[in-house]
Amino acid sequence: MLDWDDLRIFLAIARHGTLSAAARALGVHQPTMGRRLVALEQRAGARLLQKTPRGYTPTAAGESILGNVERIEAEALAVERRITGRDVRLEGTVRITTVESFAAEIVMPILAGLRQRHPGIDIDLVVDVRNLNLTHREADVALRMARLEQADLTVRRIGLLGFGLYASPSYLDSRGVPAFDRSGEGHELILTQPELMAGAEMAWLTAILPRAATALRTNSRYNHRAAALAGLGIACLARYLGDAGPLVKLDPPTPPPVRELWLGVHTDIRHMPRIRAVTEALAAGVKARADVLAPG
Repeated sequence: MLDWDDLRIFLAIARHGTLSAAARALGVHQPTMGRRLVALEQRAGARLLQKTPRGYTPTAAGESILGNVERIEAEALAVERRITGRDVRLEGTVRITTVESFAAEIVMPILAGLRQRHPGIDIDLVVDVRNLNLTHREADVALRMARLEQADLTVRRIGLLGFGLYASPSYLDSRGVPAFDRSGEGHELILTQPELMAGAEMAWLTAILPRAATALRTNSRYNHRAAALAGLGIACLARYLGDAGPLVKLDPPTPPPVRELWLGVHTDIRHMPRIRAVTEALAAGVKARADVLAPG
């Protein structure tokens, strides 16, 4: 039977990436970490961690048991609380991924409140337009504008995200309000890269203004807003970005799309105390900003 203390060694190295960091986290000597890991792998009959230039990472065998070991850890902490009568502080690192503008404008205040309630939880925030793979532990929690389709995830819709059509006063002074019955002829658009054009808001924008030229392409929604503010063209922005500045909100002939906000977590870790604390805080925080995210 595998020893829980050895499994703790495996879990610490997997989380921290180096023997020295894992040893500090557990309060043991570094040589002890290495010996215990070798002994665990010999008893298990499989290599669980592999050393790479970036540190230790789980092998396929290690990945397959990581969620199980984390659940054992959560249960062990629950037993400790029950026996001692103490409330063990929630602690550990939780890696969240979402897009940059949403992270900065919406998620950051939520995380500030979370840290006040649970100072032992450390947040690792990865901003990326790509859907990181939660199954491969690229992140623990994902907040996205489309339903996550990866295997073994628990997902729930936590809100809606509205969009609008915006231009700067200087752009409208020089170009005028676009004539939608002329398909945007004589106007310019701010768009994403081609591989991101399948998003509902980009498809809608190019459908209502098909004859407009393209002034700029960027995968940064902050730069969409910056480009609109600079007078480069017309942008379709999330309401929390467009309504916050001096841009003029236009009145298109068809309503802009409303996208769903989805929260995803790997099924194996969804009940871990720190994971639940983070997901509940995100869900409640997004709900509280509903009037900003999807006004009306």
